[in-house]
Amino acid sequence: MENAATADAKPLAAPLPEVSGLLDALPRQRVPAPTVTAPLPAPATRLPRPWRLLPTPTGTPFTFGFAALLAVTSLITTYASPSLVHALHQGSSTDVAHLIRTPVLVLLASALWVAGGLVSPYALCFLLVLTALERRIGGARTAVVFLLGHVLATLATEGTVGFAVLFGHLPDSSLHRLDYGISFGVATSVGALAGLVRPWLRWPMLLLFGGMLLEDLYEFTDPMTNWGHLISLAIGVSTWPMIRRWARASAS
Repeated sequence: MENAATADAKPLAAPLPEVSGLLDALPRQRVPAPTVTAPLPAPATRLPRPWRLLPTPTGTPFTFGFAALLAVTSLITTYASPSLVHALHQGSSTDVAHLIRTPVLVLLASALWVAGGLVSPYALCFLLVLTALERRIGGARTAVVFLLGHVLATLATEGTVGFAVLFGHLPDSSLHRLDYGISFGVATSVGALAGLVRPWLRWPMLLLFGGMLLEDLYEFTDPMTNWGHLISLAIGVSTWPMIRRWARASAS
């Protein structure tokens, strides 16, 4: 009885302390509960935004404002009297006679008209190409590229006409040939934009546009203007180092 009472009076063994890790060679060890990690959210899919192909007042103010101005002059060309339209085109023409007298005025004024109106292929190229270029390098630099091609190609073609008249290869009336429109600036912008897009798009774009210009030259309907388009495209390609620096500066 005493032994039983003594056994009953013995205190219970203390509980085992918590073990942070597992001990080697001991069975029935407590296994820590596995850690459950939340799955990472799936990356958001960027949907195409086709409206970015066209100019907007806030995103591409230069192209938007220029396009609005061209729309106004195209409406004037369509609905004004033929005599008024001819007088406006003649006063804006970058022919040799005007370039000698008022070069700055006619170089700027001649870029306010679209030869062929709003249905001209160059009107569509203007919207798409200048919008894409301005989104990459900014409005002021896009204006520089456009004017660079417009001015240099005009001087190259009209200068050739002037020398041809001087040496008797063309009549004096060639000094007053109508020369206006945005096509030189657009062709330069196409060449410049090609330097900023990926190669899979760059070379087909240059081949397609350059092939169209060569076809126009082959038809020989307006050789001086056709040569001006090819010169403008070459000017745009020559700006690649400059516009790539501008694009990096705009992205940083």
